[in-house]
Amino acid sequence: MTVNLTLVLATMILVGCGVYLMLERSLTRVLVGLVMLSNGVNLGFLVVSGPSGRPPLVDRYDVSEISDPLPQAFVLTAIVITLGTTAFLLAMAYRSWQLSGNDDVKDDVEDAAIRRLAHEDQMSDGYDLAAGETTDDALEVFDEEGDEPEGPDHDGAGPRATAQETR
Repeated sequence: MTVNLTLVLATMILVGCGVYLMLERSLTRVLVGLVMLSNGVNLGFLVVSGPSGRPPLVDRYDVSEISDPLPQAFVLTAIVITLGTTAFLLAMAYRSWQLSGNDDVKDDVEDAAIRRLAHEDQMSDGYDLAAGETTDDALEVFDEEGDEPEGPDHDGAGPRATAQETR
């Protein structure tokens, strides 16, 4: 099987430019990047699917001469999915333009606060360490399943005894 080097190069350029544009902050560039990336992937899929052949009509041609219709069906499905995703992103970009006058994606205030707290190694105010709900919930699930630990390390009292001792 001979692969057309020009198509492989075009695939690599489309995928590379698409990924680069998708990493931008502007929704318009993300949209163009998505279209370029999907076109590059579709082109690459068709390149590696094999040489073109006769139409897949089994009664008219020999089976060895016809092309495989499955990759073409996959690419057609991917084109339809890309169309829907493009329409959704276009609507998001337009709505962002209506609300703020530009289509740049801004940093989320909550994400910045979480990053700052993680950097300072602190817990948020909403987390109650004394409540112990996580331990009790885990023990209830453990008891409902009927899994009792066995072995020389356990005295048969089960996990609830160890949880009550820690309180």
